[in-house]
Amino acid sequence: MAWFLGVDGGQTSTIAAIGDEVGRVVGKGVAGPCNHVSGPGGRERFLRALGESVRAALAQARLDPKHLRFTAACLGFSGGPDDKADLVREFLHAEVLKVTHDAEVALSGAMAGEPGVIVIAGTGSIAYGRAADGRTARAGGWGYLFGDEGGAFDLTRQALRAALRAEEGWGPPTGLRDRLLELTGARTANELLHRFYTTEFSRDQIAALSVIVDELARKGDRVAMEIIERAGQQLAELGLAVRQQLFARDELTRISGVGGVFHCALLREHFIRCVCAAPNTSYVEPQFEPALGALIEAYRLVGLRVLPRIEEPSVTGSAEGML
Repeated sequence: MAWFLGVDGGQTSTIAAIGDEVGRVVGKGVAGPCNHVSGPGGRERFLRALGESVRAALAQARLDPKHLRFTAACLGFSGGPDDKADLVREFLHAEVLKVTHDAEVALSGAMAGEPGVIVIAGTGSIAYGRAADGRTARAGGWGYLFGDEGGAFDLTRQALRAALRAEEGWGPPTGLRDRLLELTGARTANELLHRFYTTEFSRDQIAALSVIVDELARKGDRVAMEIIERAGQQLAELGLAVRQQLFARDELTRISGVGGVFHCALLREHFIRCVCAAPNTSYVEPQFEPALGALIEAYRLVGLRVLPRIEEPSVTGSAEGML
């Protein structure tokens, strides 16, 4: 029996999926984030998250890790493969191995391996596409200092900027200020600004505060609504920029979106509206999650054109044993 592995390693979780040669998904496992390798303890955290997710998938599949060598494996990671590929090769046994970025496996999952464009909006944002001839292109993904428009960190940044303007009297009033102060315990928006510059708040913690923008937008706060609508437009612009690089104007093109930011209904609706306003462009729901997109890519490494079939949808935690 031939076994295939797909892994999606992101800023919030690492998900592994194991399939057989006909596409049947026999095991899935989830562990913590594995996006940061550099810095103190980064290597250990990366290997722990990868190991826990893969071992959990093996346990659910009832496969013995001591005697298993994958026929092919594809692993996509947030931040790209450059600082992770060697670590993966030390850890994983596979006849054919591909280590890539998370946008590629997200695209493969959303489009079931077919051409199109994916917009990813989690903590940050990026758009990535692939044409029928294999050409690829990207837009965004510049990081929180210079980009990530429409991502969760940027939503919080825009909320704080609006709160500061309101506090200083040169911006419209908004409930964002009071909610930010309530959730953080800060006395003023200016105090919160300075606390955000310290190590007290991580990027992920700042990004997590973006939920208040959605919350207040749903309650009709005009400033929050404008932030959400602008984010949806910016994410659509990223996707359309990739479309322009890869596809002719008269070529029918599909764009999809994945990531936690799209859980915001108002943002998602505005994103879809902006995407569909472009000529010969349509929005499609993702067909498979990114981990299964990685599995699709693993199949294609050995020339198999099969799609995953989920028969055991539950996701387990880590299992004992070494791979």
